[in-house]
Amino acid sequence: MNKFSLALASIFLVTAPVWAAVQTVTLSVPTMDCPVCPITVKKALTNLQGVSKAEVNFDKRQATVTFDDAKTDVTALTQATTNAGYPSTLAKQP
Repeated sequence: MNKFSLALASIFLVTAPVWAAVQTVTLSVPTMDCPVCPITVKKALTNLQGVSKAEVNFDKRQATVTFDDAKTDVTALTQATTNAGYPSTLAKQP
């Protein structure tokens, strides 16, 4: 039974990355109140493991983030902006 468990664990480790997907979400960041705020928000997002791209738009008060969902999630993204002083939420998609 022990060899079976080891084999099963090995298969899972090899195939787990296949289940991961790259996602893009838009966050609403309404508390950005100056043109320099996006720099801080972008830095907070891009410092998260799994984030490959973050674009922050001051005029729309939004951040569009591309990330690997096996390494991070929306909760971590919003927590990162909140920790940087800019609370965010998942923006409603049209």
